[in-house]
Amino acid sequence: MKYDVLLFDLDDTLLDFSLTEKHALSNTFQTFGLPNGFNEYITSYKAISKMLWDDLEQGRTTLAELKVERFKRLFLQHELTMDAEFFGHTYLENLGKEVHIIDGVEEMIAGLSDYRLALLTNGFNDVQHARMNRSIFSNSFEAIITSEEAGTQKPQVAIFDYTFEKLQISDKSRVLMIGDSLTSDIQGGTNYGIDTCWFNPQMKKNVTAIQPTYKIHAWADFISDVLL
Repeated sequence: MKYDVLLFDLDDTLLDFSLTEKHALSNTFQTFGLPNGFNEYITSYKAISKMLWDDLEQGRTTLAELKVERFKRLFLQHELTMDAEFFGHTYLENLGKEVHIIDGVEEMIAGLSDYRLALLTNGFNDVQHARMNRSIFSNSFEAIITSEEAGTQKPQVAIFDYTFEKLQISDKSRVLMIGDSLTSDIQGGTNYGIDTCWFNPQMKKNVTAIQPTYKIHAWADFISDVLL
């Protein structure tokens, strides 16, 4: 085997975050008396959220700030008077209830019994653990490492230091980082000196200088094209 340890991102790599976000936001807006809130505010929310997650990757904000700030900005923009902190807490609770597995993941994970599998995600500890506990492959991963737990995030070297120490890994050449984000997963793996695999189901054009070791467009190709 080329690798012993496979580090997977979670959102938009194994689980469909677009569906997760849609259901969780819809349910949260409904709880706060805005049944059409998702349709009315999703465009604004996505723009605000993307900006803040980009800031998180670059170390310009923290998860604790992000989970409230995104709704503060949204409510200010649309002159809504709801409590951003309470709304954010309710939204995270709803996120933790959503599990939408990307096509091919179940079969792919079933074929990896000879490998050590771990999750490395820029996300909230309670949310990611709750979602994985509800998934059919919850027992397949020996660790779920979140940026909240580690106190740092991809692509920073520190989160990989934390991961390698927690998993007691010493040989970087035997580890593969797999994820959908060039700037987070692939850049993070590259920064740390480990091989990377870019999961790109929408066949987006790579307009960055970031170069993954492998590229796949479907999970059916992962074992044959990358591991064998």
